[in-house]
Amino acid sequence: MSAFVTIQEGCYKFCTFCVVPYTRGAEVSRPVAKVIAEIERLARAGVREVTLIGQNVNAYHGPGPDGAEWTLARLIARVAGIAGVARLRYTTSHPGDLDDALIAAHRDIPALMPCLHLPVQSGSDGVLAAMNRRHSRADYLELVARLRAARPDLALTSDFIVGFPGESDDDFRKTVTLVEQIGFAGAFSFKYSARPGTPAASAAGQVPEDIKAGRLRELQALIEHQQAAFNARTLGTTFDVLLEKTGRYPGQLVGRSPYLQPVNVMANAEAIGEIVPVTVTALSANSLFGTVATPSRLAAAPALCPAGA
Repeated sequence: MSAFVTIQEGCYKFCTFCVVPYTRGAEVSRPVAKVIAEIERLARAGVREVTLIGQNVNAYHGPGPDGAEWTLARLIARVAGIAGVARLRYTTSHPGDLDDALIAAHRDIPALMPCLHLPVQSGSDGVLAAMNRRHSRADYLELVARLRAARPDLALTSDFIVGFPGESDDDFRKTVTLVEQIGFAGAFSFKYSARPGTPAASAAGQVPEDIKAGRLRELQALIEHQQAAFNARTLGTTFDVLLEKTGRYPGQLVGRSPYLQPVNVMANAEAIGEIVPVTVTALSANSLFGTVATPSRLAAAPALCPAGA
């Protein structure tokens, strides 16, 4: 079983396209003791995977039981020690708040899954400045290099906005080349949409809808190609899967890989909630198929659907 636990709300970054600072207010972090108590209750109820969430989760600075403010890295280390919690994730992050200690946590804490959602929004320094993102293209690339040095098997996903006010063809090409250079396991990409009351909504240089649509199609095609390539590299590999629910076919269970990919296996329903090693044997457009490499008690009847269906 998996669960989401809110540890932080609000944001003071004031990206010019975003309403969160106006609707959610300044950053507020929950006290460490309350977070730990909630996760301990979840673990006793059978939760094996916890995702720590917040509008700007890696800016977490909750008061700790020692009287000090705890960082996200310190909180993760504490949560990793809770009996029953085998897997940890956090989302959503801002590149400006991903510090040395958090990078080290990806290297040193096995429970922290090798999959990180790190929004960049654009590959153009001009657009990033107009968005008030407070980081440059070079900053982001350096951060990715440091993360991958700390955790070579780390997969990255991201967010992109195309057609932001003032975005030129050259700006968009810089986003494309950033995606090509990094290689993402997936991403969410959107056409810029004005949010009333935000600075970007009234900015000069609004991009025509047809241009935004064309740029989005191109970027999504590239991201989908990279995601398919990432999934293809899992063929023949074995990794741990948290089995979460029954599938579409008798005897089929569905779980999540360390990289959040849906994984379909044939196994007994009693295995739901367990983390089991699975060897990937086939792919579909949106999920993986595999064989459980565990004792026979998990075995199920042969599939009634073709592999990869």
